[in-house]
Amino acid sequence: MKTAIIIGASGLTGKALLYQLLQNDHYNKVIIFVRKELAISHAKLTQHCVDFDSLHQYREWIKGDVIFCCMGTTIKTAGSQEAFKKVDYTYPTEFAKLAKENNVPIFCLQSSLGADDHSSNFYLKTKGETEKAIRDLNFTSFVTFRPSMLLGNRSEFRLGEKIGKVLMQALSFAFIGKLKRYKAIHVNQVASAMIQHAKSDKAGNIIIENEEML
Repeated sequence: MKTAIIIGASGLTGKALLYQLLQNDHYNKVIIFVRKELAISHAKLTQHCVDFDSLHQYREWIKGDVIFCCMGTTIKTAGSQEAFKKVDYTYPTEFAKLAKENNVPIFCLQSSLGADDHSSNFYLKTKGETEKAIRDLNFTSFVTFRPSMLLGNRSEFRLGEKIGKVLMQALSFAFIGKLKRYKAIHVNQVASAMIQHAKSDKAGNIIIENEEML
């Protein structure tokens, strides 16, 4: 039986992942690191409310068989590029360093379609830099998931994203062949893919693109 750790469990994909892990017999313990306790109780679940700016204080709690990182925000929500990068780069990479020190073998990262540390787009560049920083830690298995636009019910309303989702779903029939990589994907599919690949125990650095998750 295995122990899974999630950071970003309060987000759209993170919540889907949490509920799936709690129902998955492969894991007998699920640990989440959150700023504020989630309104969920389960015999397998342990919640740690932490200050992500002082992660080193919680090093002894970061022990398990796999880390699932679903942390992410938007520049609008964060308020600035600096604040955005703290959530999307600093927190995941610092957590990964502590996990590596504690010999956690598998790290699964939710990234983004088009992530590239050389991109001129700040968002995609940050995602790419996060991938590279964690990849360079040399986990036994580092699996990066690059979904396109995420479908699901957010607790916060984002008008632009809502419009985009409606259009993506209405035109989903057109996303075939090479365009399939851009097709919107439901968070349940992303979460399922993350669990499936973590259980496979494949070693090395693996990138799972959107079309493979679909």
